Amino acid sequence: MKIAMIGTGYVGLVSGVCFSDFGHTVVCVDKNPEKVAQLNRGEVPIYEPGLDVLMEKNVAAGRLAFTGDLTEAVADADAVFIAVGTPTRRGDGHADLSYVYAAAEEIAAAIKGFTVIVTKSTVPVGTNRKVFEIINKTRTTDEFDVASNPEFLREGAAIDDFMRPDRVVVGVETERAQEVMGDIYRPLFLRDFPVVYTDLESAEMIKYAANAFLATKITFINEIAALCERVGADIKSVSKGMGLDGRIGNKFLHAGPGYGGSCFPKDTKALARIGQEHAVPQEITEAVIMVNEEVKRRMIEKLRDLCEGSFNGKTIAVLGVTFKPNTDDMRDAPSLTIVPALVGGGAKVRVVDPQGRHEGEKLLPGVDWVEDPYAAAEGANALVLITEWNEFRALDLSRMAQSMASARMADLRNIYSAADAEAAGFEAYSCVGRPDMTVDKGDDPAAVAG
Repeated sequence: MKIAMIGTGYVGLVSGVCFSDFGHTVVCVDKNPEKVAQLNRGEVPIYEPGLDVLMEKNVAAGRLAFTGDLTEAVADADAVFIAVGTPTRRGDGHADLSYVYAAAEEIAAAIKGFTVIVTKSTVPVGTNRKVFEIINKTRTTDEFDVASNPEFLREGAAIDDFMRPDRVVVGVETERAQEVMGDIYRPLFLRDFPVVYTDLESAEMIKYAANAFLATKITFINEIAALCERVGADIKSVSKGMGLDGRIGNKFLHAGPGYGGSCFPKDTKALARIGQEHAVPQEITEAVIMVNEEVKRRMIEKLRDLCEGSFNGKTIAVLGVTFKPNTDDMRDAPSLTIVPALVGGGAKVRVVDPQGRHEGEKLLPGVDWVEDPYAAAEGANALVLITEWNEFRALDLSRMAQSMASARMADLRNIYSAADAEAAGFEAYSCVGRPDMTVDKGDDPAAVAG
């Protein structure tokens, strides 16, 4: 099959590379000439483990190419995927579909012969029918069809998610379109990965419903974590006890500083807006959005307490600022709420992140970037762990505590424990939904207050 992928952002690039690895001939299109040149030099503009190797392999095999010429790429394609951005629109929370519709207009002018136009971008219900209307102004219905094929890629594990998916969702209206989509995904079907065919509206809704549900699980456990702190329960034990129930499952039950990234914030807001427009308010989703912001603000107060009521004049080392490990994505990351509060409160902030600096330098002004966590901790008054990169999971806490001006640690991902911190010589340790540790400065320096 010949495929044109419109857009080389996270979804478009990963999907295009993986389709080429299935054996299809793929041309990825982007309007940014610098980005196209970068890709043609073999440079990957995003950080995704393994993507550079897979891209190089398929370019060398002649199955993958990059261009800025949409007309040429689309002309002889069997399927054209729209994988452009749908950011949250300012003012109303709705997904901005201008890039999707602009791509549809260009595609309409360029296709030759029967072509399936597939929306890969996350779009509100009804978007694919609008795409059909746009193209139908230029082309007859025997020249094209539309399909909805939402992505379910986790940043940091996107290749594995594409190659070994929980399911592939395809919304189609005709047998001809289903045949084309079936040929594209045949390598997965032959390996018994489920391919779910449905109508266009259901496919669009599945994406939003799935992301909103996962965001709800995260937010629910974060609220329970706050309650655990008040009543003396341990959120790790609570999560384990809940997750062993097969009806609930153990995924997305890890307490932390709130969700972020390219999907959950944008998609929950869009789903809430869709509900409002159709007079069916999505009140649970609206509450999730509100509580997630409260969780981030609660982390700031937790850090303020750790710093004895004030950030002013303190040196604070921050470990991890991307919204999750194994990505360079900073979109709606909890750090974008937490770090500015530290800086605004008068703290000198040192930041360490294996991949976050490129984006972070623009988004987090006023911080010092350090390559090594031990260098960041030296002379610091507090250490804050925000993103659970593997590099931060086995730190020499004793070495850190000894080098700090005051050995205080906020572990917002619950990687360590109060016992670990106490043994390492920390005088204070704060986490999420678990007992904190502070050393009594009186007669018994080993006393621990839960």
